[in-house]
Amino acid sequence: MFDLIVFLVLLTTGYIFGQWLERSHYRSIRKREEDLRSIPVIASKRLPDELCPCHTRMVVGNVVISIDFFKKFLASLRYLIGGRVSSYESLIDRARREAILRMKQQAKLAGANYVFNVKMETSSISKGRRETIGSVEVLAYGTAIIPANN
Repeated sequence: MFDLIVFLVLLTTGYIFGQWLERSHYRSIRKREEDLRSIPVIASKRLPDELCPCHTRMVVGNVVISIDFFKKFLASLRYLIGGRVSSYESLIDRARREAILRMKQQAKLAGANYVFNVKMETSSISKGRRETIGSVEVLAYGTAIIPANN
C-alpha cells in the first residue's frame, strides 16, 4: 500500500510541476521567437547574390531537456498499446525550438542578418530502465551571414 501511495504522489507531483515548467518554457520560447523573428533561418546552402559581399561565421545552439516522471509514465502506457507517443512530441518540439533560438541569439550577437545552411541533430543522451528516453539533446547549427559593412 505504501508503494502505491508513493507512486501516486510522484505521479501527481510530476504532472503538476511538469505541466507548470513546460508551460513556462513555452511562454519563454514564444517571447524569444518574437524577439528574434528578424533573423531568418534558412536551410539552403546557396546564398543569394544580393547578400554578398559578406562575412560568415558558424553559429550553434545546443539544449538538453529531460522528460518528467508523468510523461515517462504516459509513454510507458503508450508502448503497451502502440501509437503516437505525444508525451515525447512536446519534449522534442521544445528542444528543437530552444536550440534554434540559441543559435539565432548567437547570430544576433555576431551582427548577422540571416542564418543559412541550417542543420539539426537530435539524440537521446540518457536512457532509463528498459531503454526509455530520459533526456533529449538537440544541436542546431548554421552559417551566420554578416553584412560586410559590420
